[in-house]
Amino acid sequence: MYNWSVDTKQLKKDKKQYAIWRLEQLVNFGLGKEKLSKIQLKKYWPQLHLDPKKKRFLSFLLWPSKKYDETVCKVWCSY
Repeated sequence: MYNWSVDTKQLKKDKKQYAIWRLEQLVNFGLGKEKLSKIQLKKYWPQLHLDPKKKRFLSFLLWPSKKYDETVCKVWCSY
């Protein structure tokens, strides 16, 4: 992942902030060929500032045992 607007060398000094920033960038702007870490997503979930629809869908995938939300399925499951 290449980012031209943030000094990643400076950001990497704070591992927690870098991990949160990186997850937000990957989810909001695209993964490319990278994969998301399920463990990191769950760890930093409360601190992530994501697009609301993407966040709702990811929560549906991360915690499938929670109550089924029909609005999520209408948006993402209609083929």
